[in-house]
Amino acid sequence: MSAPLLVIAAGGTGGHMFPAQALAETMLARGWRVALSTDARGARYTSGFPEAVAVEVMSSATFARGGILAKAAVGPRIAGGVLQAVRRMRGDRPAAVVGFGGYPAIPALAAATLLKVPRMIHEQNGVLGRVNQLFAKRVDAVACGTWPTELPDGVEGVHTGNPVRSAIRDKEGASYIPPGDYPMEILVTGGSQAARVLSDVVPPAIAELPRELRVRLRVSHQARPEDVERVATYYDEQLVQADVQPFFHDMPRRIAEAQLVIARSGASTVADLTVIGRPAILVPLASAIRDEQTANARAMVEAGAAVLMPEARFDVVPLSGVIADILGDPDGAAQMARAARSLGIPDAAERLAGLVEGLAGGDRQETDQ
Repeated sequence: MSAPLLVIAAGGTGGHMFPAQALAETMLARGWRVALSTDARGARYTSGFPEAVAVEVMSSATFARGGILAKAAVGPRIAGGVLQAVRRMRGDRPAAVVGFGGYPAIPALAAATLLKVPRMIHEQNGVLGRVNQLFAKRVDAVACGTWPTELPDGVEGVHTGNPVRSAIRDKEGASYIPPGDYPMEILVTGGSQAARVLSDVVPPAIAELPRELRVRLRVSHQARPEDVERVATYYDEQLVQADVQPFFHDMPRRIAEAQLVIARSGASTVADLTVIGRPAILVPLASAIRDEQTANARAMVEAGAAVLMPEARFDVVPLSGVIADILGDPDGAAQMARAARSLGIPDAAERLAGLVEGLAGGDRQETDQ
């Protein structure tokens, strides 16, 4: 008898794909077969997935982008993706389907609903995304990465935490070197898509720091491709050592080596920071309709592990002051690191895998009879 098949449905951004990758790694280790159902955009984030994961590119679309003609094509494209997914699942019936959000998850979740395949969703943020809202009452279980998570009436969630990739787990609880009279690392990241506001505000805020502090800094700054050159040039002109790239493939190492992280408060970023344990300045995405990034940051802020700076007051002088306060207080920074670590759930992928196996158990027994 062949190994059970898990179909993971995800796409859109690293925020969806990183926890999906973590679950894939865990389920493979448990002897399952794993397929990833995504679209062409989501497929760009699959380089870190194990080679054993079959990537199935489905047709999908969103109403959030494009003009009238593009919006008119959304329905037919999604319907085409659902039919694709139904055909695949009939040919190789999954034991379970898990959706991580993003419109590329729609075809597989819809097909699983039609075929009555055991299915669940995992919500990374403290507020359900649109796709997870759509399926919350149509699945057998709702796993929550952030707690509490706002859920529809009548829907109960299970707090699993946000799964982190094996490369992050390898750095779990890595020793924190408090700020001091030696070279120090600052990591600046806006998530997988970077953030322009960080590129506009952070470099001049660092340039405003006292010279005796500034000369000891080494900055890793993740910037949008169109911002890389100007950000790198600015740091160079201010005599600040900086590595500016659109994407860091060694992010776990850079987090572990940082004395301070300045970041968006995406769910995956928060999960990584708490598993490794690092002080942070968090800047929630102001344009998020549901303000989920503020919800994501809440636990770190309340624990004293992070300073929250909403975009409305994220400006050069206030930010420079916060950076100086953290790096000028070694004991306080070390306490922030310990507080962050106390919130980490390094076994979130194992917890989620246990839910998947429990969900699939009944269906597999019925199939075997």
